[in-house]
Amino acid sequence: MKVGISLLFAAGIAIGAAVPALAHHGWAWTSPDPFVLEGTISDIYIGNPHVTLEVMAEGGMWHVDLAPLMRSTEAGFVEGVASIGDAVILYGHRSLFADELSMKAVRVVVNGNTYDVYDDRLAPFL
Repeated sequence: MKVGISLLFAAGIAIGAAVPALAHHGWAWTSPDPFVLEGTISDIYIGNPHVTLEVMAEGGMWHVDLAPLMRSTEAGFVEGVASIGDAVILYGHRSLFADELSMKAVRVVVNGNTYDVYDDRLAPFL
């Protein structure tokens, strides 16, 4: 009986640890409605598991997930194309939770250039 309880306990811990890690991967956490955010880049992370931006916009600091590193770089969003302080326009889908300043971008417009990191999800914006 101790082995069964131990296995159940271990499984519970594993599931509990995985849920936060999956919280902002995929699209389930986003609204289906198109969303556009304009602001100023405060931070840029180009790396795994996906590229992210911190953007100061009306309402506060937004966390923006782009695509995974490979997909973002294939779209041309690489080191040096954007800098802290640059104006940015982001097209995508915001969090389902209105009080959470977070979105997933499908298109990034910065310095006169457009980067479609999820070109297969652009239809609502065209």
